[in-house]
Amino acid sequence: MAEKRYYATGKRKTAVARVWIKQGTGNYLINGRSLEDYFPVEEWRIMVNKPFLLTGTMSKFDVIATVRGGGLAAQAWAIGHGIAKALVEYNPNFRPTLKKPGLLRRDPRVKERKKYGRRGARRGFQFSKR
Repeated sequence: MAEKRYYATGKRKTAVARVWIKQGTGNYLINGRSLEDYFPVEEWRIMVNKPFLLTGTMSKFDVIATVRGGGLAAQAWAIGHGIAKALVEYNPNFRPTLKKPGLLRRDPRVKERKKYGRRGARRGFQFSKR
């Protein structure tokens, strides 16, 4: 019989992460690479591990994730969001622990679109009196 895997989708900006967790020894496989190889910055690795740290399940799950879009920071947040949702699927008692710091909430901040007649989203073109 195959081991039970828990799936969730995490998002941040334009990054979308598909995350599977299963009981194991704390191995990560992100787009076919290890955690340290994929995220060279310690802050990004901390964001990925935050749901496990808060629930006290560090090194108890193996994580397999495929992530597309956005930058590496947004991808780290998306994977953390997906892990948090998958942990709630594994054990609903984790929900209050993960909800309080906002790990179950999809961060709605995205880049505002450029408007016509403007240089960017809000900035106008430089005014020249003469």
